[in-house]
Amino acid sequence: MTNDRAKESARPSLQFTETMKGYAGAGQKDFQSGHDAGKGVASSITFTLTIGIEDVDRFIDSPLHQADATGHVDCDLLGGRVPVEKGRFNLFVDSVGDHLRKKMLYRLFVRNGQNEPLTIAGHKDIFDDPGPDLWSDTTTLYVSILQGHVEPADDSRADVVAAGVMHLGLLDFIKQMATFRCFAATRSERWAVLERFGRFFLGNLWDVYGRPGFSLANTRYEREIALFTTEGVPDAQCTHHAITTADKLGLGMLRFTRAACDDVVLLIHGLTSSSDMFIMPEHYNLVSYLLDHGFTDVWTLDGRMSNRLPYNLLRHRHTLDDVALFDYPPALERIREQVGQSTRIHVICHCLGAVSFTMSLFGKAVSGVSSVVANSAALTPRVPNWSRIKLTVAPFVTEYILGMTYLDPLFSERPGLTIGKVMGKVTSCFHRECDVPACHMLSLMWGAGSPALYNHKNLADITHRRGGDLYGPTSVHYYRHVLKMVKADNTAVKFDPLNTGHSTLPDNYMTHAHEIETPVLFMTGQENHVFSDSNILCHARLEQRVPGRHQLRVIPGYGHQDVFMGINVHHDVFPHILEFLTANARPAPDSMQQAEFSSPVCYQSDFPDY
Repeated sequence: MTNDRAKESARPSLQFTETMKGYAGAGQKDFQSGHDAGKGVASSITFTLTIGIEDVDRFIDSPLHQADATGHVDCDLLGGRVPVEKGRFNLFVDSVGDHLRKKMLYRLFVRNGQNEPLTIAGHKDIFDDPGPDLWSDTTTLYVSILQGHVEPADDSRADVVAAGVMHLGLLDFIKQMATFRCFAATRSERWAVLERFGRFFLGNLWDVYGRPGFSLANTRYEREIALFTTEGVPDAQCTHHAITTADKLGLGMLRFTRAACDDVVLLIHGLTSSSDMFIMPEHYNLVSYLLDHGFTDVWTLDGRMSNRLPYNLLRHRHTLDDVALFDYPPALERIREQVGQSTRIHVICHCLGAVSFTMSLFGKAVSGVSSVVANSAALTPRVPNWSRIKLTVAPFVTEYILGMTYLDPLFSERPGLTIGKVMGKVTSCFHRECDVPACHMLSLMWGAGSPALYNHKNLADITHRRGGDLYGPTSVHYYRHVLKMVKADNTAVKFDPLNTGHSTLPDNYMTHAHEIETPVLFMTGQENHVFSDSNILCHARLEQRVPGRHQLRVIPGYGHQDVFMGINVHHDVFPHILEFLTANARPAPDSMQQAEFSSPVCYQSDFPDY
């Protein structure tokens, strides 16, 4: 339907296209037996249907929720590709006598190669069986091919020609999401149509699969630890230092001091986190650990990716090039103003903070850094396959299909009924590994796994519960830059080489690798489900260019984020960092204590060559 037709009819409409594929066996009546028999002889069945809802309000209000289906069917049993003469689709029809079971119904009238009328009758069974089955239920279609053009009331008397099972694949689902079209007189009306349909669709899923005790009603998020607190470092002087970037953003740093020190440490967070990840009061945090072990002047930067600042809540177009070029130079300059030009500065950075800082260092935007610890990823981002799909799809779906500015781990806890809240609730339907909705959303936003960011066993219970505060919301444009790096042979590259504002940065951040003398400790958890073995790959590539300059540590039993936020990191992780800092602090501080290692270290020789 065109916009003109929508204006004339004044009935907002919607359409989308769906492709499903499977197998059907001739002479079979049982769905699974027909699928298996058809697969054995390569008797496939595929359809591509455009579902057209002429009047969305009437569609939702009607108990039949019926729409037209047009398109074609490809099936060997039908003689190849045949058009759908008439098609109907019913969404979330209540099952008789069971309000917790719903059906998606398909009825397609076709003709085979001999011009004989046939009916393809299909249904999806929407029912919450034990275990996570939402995806399988909504993507599995049980089909029968009936002799003649048969209405539902006559199904039991019709001759069954064949039966089988069809599936909606992940890639086809992604393509389907991009086919949604709303037609109405104005843009605001089109958004209203999409929102109402989305609430209808996701609300029905929640009715069936929602966990007991959960609802779409408002819930209150009870904090156990104050937001943005500095109480985790009670025995040091804490001061705030504001800085301004060359592209006119205000950033900030926290400085924790006990005494003057010849070796200052700067800590840099990743996307959606902040200084909080280094100063958590519920465990022996990194700032306190460094202060106790002789590095008595520690700074934490809250850059533009910090959830302490508002920039992630905007639909921006910042890239990691911006972070590398604009955030770090003024931060280092302010530190040198305070501590003197001769004081050595060491940097510990994490996640996209590590990617962007190593880009800044190897891109020659900053200099004079004595050493760097880069955790999880750096100049060679590599992600699991499922993450790559999410990086490809999430920006478009979030911004242009759902119309959201950002993704938020606390969607489920926010007041009001919103698309984000429904997303959070539905996401929890797929995650039965724990009962913390923020943890489920974080696994959707980052990485691949349940959970994706960490191992549950490594976190204190209170850390797990307050994940929504520790990470925070973020817009999705940074995903686009990460995806470009992944596609560029897992190499940090400039997002837009034609951007004259970034002309001082190299197009490929490995270009000057042989010239950068700052030693880097590449660190990662062995069970990293966000950036997998990115830092192992980075160390291997740099080892080929400058043998012996950089080091690698792989921490057994840890993932992406828990290397800084785990309950036992002062035993398992921090000693490795301290050893590296001590080796690069000349002379070592007199008050330096020797670290005791309680866990083994994996070195490059434990992994395949790259």
